Amino acid sequence: MVSSSAAVRQRNYRFEHSFFSGMAVLILAFVFVGFAHSYYLAGVSHAPLPNLLVHIHGAVFTLWILLLITQTSLVAAHRVDIHRRLGLVALALAPVMVILGVLVASDSIIRHSTPIEMAAKTRTFYATPLAGMFLFSALIYFAFRNRFHPAAHKRLILLANLAIVDAALDRWPVPVDWWSTRTANLVVVYPVLLLMMIYDWWSTRKIQPATLWGSAFLVLMQQVIRPLVAHSAPFQTFAAWVQTHGRSIL
Repeated sequence: MVSSSAAVRQRNYRFEHSFFSGMAVLILAFVFVGFAHSYYLAGVSHAPLPNLLVHIHGAVFTLWILLLITQTSLVAAHRVDIHRRLGLVALALAPVMVILGVLVASDSIIRHSTPIEMAAKTRTFYATPLAGMFLFSALIYFAFRNRFHPAAHKRLILLANLAIVDAALDRWPVPVDWWSTRTANLVVVYPVLLLMMIYDWWSTRKIQPATLWGSAFLVLMQQVIRPLVAHSAPFQTFAAWVQTHGRSIL
């Protein structure tokens, strides 16, 4: 006969995996809605994207999101052995994503280098994808460091994915002028961070350190550090150099 404590543990285990599987599906929905018109419903490989680099970028980032869904599903199905093997694939794919993210962001700033008004705007916006890649890299690194601590690992992985949904959220078909990357984070991403904290408190009676410091790191970077860097003279000089000389590199 199953003891009451064992029954409670089993119930909490189900809730735990239901929550994180649900979060993975939610991120998939964020991405699909954002890129449905321009990519997924436009034929994927036949979508009218600017160049081959952007096609490769879209395919690799989509693969990453599908890998996230697979990984959470494997843990829920008690196949941690396969989960760990696929984790090595994810570890190899993560730096590829970062490289592609930087290259595509640089390609975009080059393609929008004229007219002058567009050039100035894209130089400032260039900080957004670069900051996203930095956030993603840092959070994935700490997730890997904590791979033998499941509670921290799964939360850091989730936060790393939330750090790179900016581009998808910015493309949501929201018919208002004030919708932007920064607004989308405030309206969509940060409530998810709050939901993670509420879940932590409900399930463990405390907010997990990984949730707390990871969320603080993400918000501080997006709302404080990124705008300061984007408008700083050194970054504007660097972005202008990319616009001028990047074409020969890419």
